Amino acid sequence: METDTVRQAYTSVAQLYISLFGTAGHVHPDDLAFIERHLTGRPGRVLDLGCGPGHLTGHLRALGVDAVGIDLVPEFLAHARAAHPEVEFQLGSLERLDVADESVDGILAWYSLIHLPPPELDGVLEEFRRVLAPAGRLVLGTFTADEVGAFDHKVTTAYRWPLDEFSERLTHAGFREVERLPRPDDDTHRPHAAMAAVAV
Repeated sequence: METDTVRQAYTSVAQLYISLFGTAGHVHPDDLAFIERHLTGRPGRVLDLGCGPGHLTGHLRALGVDAVGIDLVPEFLAHARAAHPEVEFQLGSLERLDVADESVDGILAWYSLIHLPPPELDGVLEEFRRVLAPAGRLVLGTFTADEVGAFDHKVTTAYRWPLDEFSERLTHAGFREVERLPRPDDDTHRPHAAMAAVAV
């Protein structure tokens, strides 16, 4: 992934992004319920990777989850720390997590994998598996299509996946899919889905 490219692209629209998506109220209720179903009640720490403005990290923390947000963009983290002073936020990359092996109980990657070129997805999923304890839970959001391909995301190039193929990548990295929530496109959203998987 062109980490610097992604960082610069989101930095350039940070304030607009925060105004549009910076609270949990902007997340579809079905998505919030999906996230809560798989990541609340976990006994250990949950990482919100690519946390953006920190709205979902804060939401999880309010539900009693030991949630930590990690993001590439300092502007997002500054907002997140101001909006959620009780939550820990760190500057970091999905590709190299400064976290010990099998030391966390959950990962939320909510549309934070979409900018990974397909050849780089496996390595990032393997990094997620490295830090997750056995039976730890991974929850992610992604854009979907009949075949893997790039599209012109409003911020920077992104990729969409057939859900079955994405699930195969999860299996290859040491996960087992446990639930998916696909949704078709509508007037404002491309086809997209939530997926949950357990570390095996």
